[in-house]
Parts: sequence; structure tokens; C-alpha cells
Amino acid sequence: MLDPKLIRQNIKLVAAELKKRGMTVDIKRIDSLEEQRKSLQTKVQDLQNARNSNAKHVGIAKAKGENIEALLSEINHVNHSLKTAEEELNIIQIELNDLLARLPNIPHSTVPIGKSDADNQVIRIVGTPPVFNFKPKDHVDLGIKLGMDFETAAKLSGARFVVLKGALARLQRALIQFMLDLHTKEHGYEEISVPYLVHEDILYGTGQLPKLKDDLFAVTSNDHGYYLIPTAEVPVTNTVRDQILEPHQLPIKYVCYSSCFRSEAGSYGKDTRGMIRHHQFEKVELVQIVHPDQSYAALENLTQHAETVLQRLELPYRVVALCTADLGFQAAKTYDLEVWLPAQGQYREISSCSNTESFQARRMKARFRDTKTNKPEFIHTLNGSGLAIGRTMVAILENFQDEQGNIHIPTALQPYLDNQQVIKQEKSEKK
Repeated sequence: MLDPKLIRQNIKLVAAELKKRGMTVDIKRIDSLEEQRKSLQTKVQDLQNARNSNAKHVGIAKAKGENIEALLSEINHVNHSLKTAEEELNIIQIELNDLLARLPNIPHSTVPIGKSDADNQVIRIVGTPPVFNFKPKDHVDLGIKLGMDFETAAKLSGARFVVLKGALARLQRALIQFMLDLHTKEHGYEEISVPYLVHEDILYGTGQLPKLKDDLFAVTSNDHGYYLIPTAEVPVTNTVRDQILEPHQLPIKYVCYSSCFRSEAGSYGKDTRGMIRHHQFEKVELVQIVHPDQSYAALENLTQHAETVLQRLELPYRVVALCTADLGFQAAKTYDLEVWLPAQGQYREISSCSNTESFQARRMKARFRDTKTNKPEFIHTLNGSGLAIGRTMVAILENFQDEQGNIHIPTALQPYLDNQQVIKQEKSEKK
């Protein structure tokens, strides 16, 4: 959530910044609601003072043995007026809060201004796409012969799910373990395991609600409402909600493996083939909770940690700075890592690394005690995939294939697969 003081004091500045994201802010409506809120809040405070004053006068009059009927009548009138004013204030506050909760984060000054993803800026390209002396197959054609089963998944759950068997199930497990080991042993993250079902206020805290509700799976059980997590970022970041951290506790760096669940609303017809865009997928997530002065250094740091995974796996990729129009709702600045997929002949997103500044912290009421002022201030939160497991598997299958459809395992992964160097199709078929 944006700073309410900034919105109250300079809504035109906020509107101008959000216009860079292609969003039109209803300044008149917000101003009108704010004026009504101020007026009603003053009225409520005056009526509360009148109620308290009348209560004192009743006590004094009783002590003197005076008639208090007129005072009681005035108290009833004030109480009725107060109740009406409080109800009106509550209605105004709910509408105002809903409007403000739907405002995205303000882009950082270094974010490229653009109208679509075509205006994203390539920061660097790392590695060279492989050159084959044959036409490379896509991951589906390769994977079906290695244990990638979409038909069984469709029987179980419908479209956009997959069952992995044998060598590919082992490859997925190896990737998860490799990434967790890298981030905990070399990058200084603490591993954390979290629930996959969370309450509504947890999703509000990280900004998925109310704006992104259509992309979530809601679950109701025994009259309790839950949502399946769309990313481990949601529960992991919320571990510091409603807290005031001491300076020595920062930075906090968590790495978390989880399944993720998304309805993929608005993606109808996109990436329907294969494992690129599924309702359930595996991911290793990086989260950093830091002092505001350190958050942009932390963003570069976190992005490099995600890049290291690609470098160790010898996968060609590029780093892209998202423009204002392509930023996620919560993000002030985002780098996307895009891995090369030979069958598609293009780079595809495999990680997004974002600084949300204090946007999520305000919603979570997550703060730290500033050593200079000794007052609570909002922390900054960052997150990024380190990496998405399914898309990493897709990239390995396509980049490390040979003409026979065998998959040569990247050196860094071999220790996690009993030093196996090649996944051969005939071995999978015999099983």
C-alpha cells in the first residue's frame, strides 16, 4: 500500500507516477472521499467529547440531587447522532480503503518508462545459445518419451497439469535440492518451510488481494476460508507481519521450496502446450527483508543469486529491466531473468526479482526500530524466484538434448543424480 500521507498531501503526484504504469487515478473521487472522511471524523470526535462531557455533568448533577432528565435526553440524542456519524464514517472509510488498496506501487525512478513489454530493456546477455546440427525438439516431444505424462494428469485434474515419472521426477527433485543447497550454503539464506493454505489477510499483506483475486484458488473447509498460495513469497514475507524488528535482526534472508497454485486468469490460449504455464508448479523462492537504505543493493544481490543458478546449470539467459507498464502490482522495480529455449527460438521468463520497497510492509504492518529516531519505520521487502523448477527443467531438456533425444545432465546437477551424465530415452521406455 502506498503511504496514505503522500496520497492525502499530493494525490496529483501519485496520479502522475501511476500514469507511467498506464493507470488513471480517480483523483476527484479520492479527494471527495477524503474530505468526507475528515468532516465525519471531526464530527465523531466532537460528539464523543460531548458524550463524555454530558456523562460528567450527569455525575455532578446526581451528586447535587438535581433533575437529570434533560441531561439524559441530551445524552440519548448525542449517542444517536454519534452512532449515525460512526456508521457513515465507516462506509466512507471502507470505500476509501478499497480504492487505495487497488493502487499499485509507484515505479522507482530508474524503471524504464514504457507502454508494453516491448519497452522492457535488456541489461545483459549471459552465455551463448547452443547451435545444433539438427532441428531441436521442444520439451514436450522430448519429455513424453522420458516420463512427462499429460494424459494421466488430465484424467486426474484436467488441463495444465503434469505427472512426472522416473528420470524426470528425479530430475525435478535434483533441481530443488541443488537450488536449496546453493542458496543456503553459498548465498546465506535460511531455509524455511511454510503452509500452502493461507488466510485472506495474508494475501492482502503481500498485495495479491484484492487486485489479483481472479488468479487465486479459493478453498473452503469446515466454514473456514483459505487460499492456495500462488507463490511462497506470500507466507514467507508475512512471517514478519505485525512485528517491530530490532535493527540487528536485519537483513532477513529466506529461501523456500513450495508448490504454487495459480488459475492463470487472463492467459487463455497462452502456452497451452507443455509445462510453461500450469495451474500447479514447483518453485524455489528467495525473500529478503531489509533496512530501507539497503533495499536496492539487496535487489542487485538477490538477482545475482538467481542468476548463479542459471550460470551453474550452464543455461544461456538474459536480464531484463521491466518497464513501467509491465511491472507487477506490488513492485517498485523488477528484473526478469529470461532463459533461452531453442525450440521456441526465444528467451522466456524463468525468474522475476522485485523490490516492493515499503508497499507490502505497510499492508502487513511490518516495521523495524530506527536507531537514529528510536521510532518504528517500515521495512523493505524483496522477492524473486531462484528458480521456477518446471521452466528450469524445460530449459535443460531443450538446451542439453542430442539428436537421439537423450538429455545430457549439466555437471552441477550430476552429484544429485548419482553422477548420472545422460538421461537416455531407451532406459525410460524400458521402465
